[in-house]
Amino acid sequence: MKYVTTIEGREYLIDILDEHQVSVDGVVHQIDFMSIGDQQVYSLVVNGKSVDANVYLNDDTWQVLFQGNLYSATVEDEREKRLRAALGGRVAEHEDYHLKAPMPGMVISIPVDEGQTIHKGDVLVVLESMKMQNELRSPRDGKVIRVRIKPGERVEQKETILSVV
Repeated sequence: MKYVTTIEGREYLIDILDEHQVSVDGVVHQIDFMSIGDQQVYSLVVNGKSVDANVYLNDDTWQVLFQGNLYSATVEDEREKRLRAALGGRVAEHEDYHLKAPMPGMVISIPVDEGQTIHKGDVLVVLESMKMQNELRSPRDGKVIRVRIKPGERVEQKETILSVV
């Protein structure tokens, strides 16, 4: 899966090749990635060098505390970026929204139920992939109309997890 990550106005093209290799702007790096404890602190080994980072989501922006510096990053897959550009930066409110797995992984939890009213930014699914738990959030207000997957089940990239109207 390819992602476009923007940090301090500069875009980086990130391509996750497999569990131990990523390409950043065409340069392949060997990686190992794991969460440390209950906090949002991650240990990352890049090309044999170990670094730690504190990472948390703030609205639509990732905040990364790395080597004493705080960085704000936005992350979108290429499809989301094209769709946002076509919609002028907004999600179509009149259409159903189908949350699809951005990567293969295991569904850890689904903290919403069918029929539940949700708000933009609410966590819809917690997905574990590459030893990292990812909170998938709603891009808009709505109502959950169908949950297609259960906690503990594996999903493939682009598989629909749930639908919102």
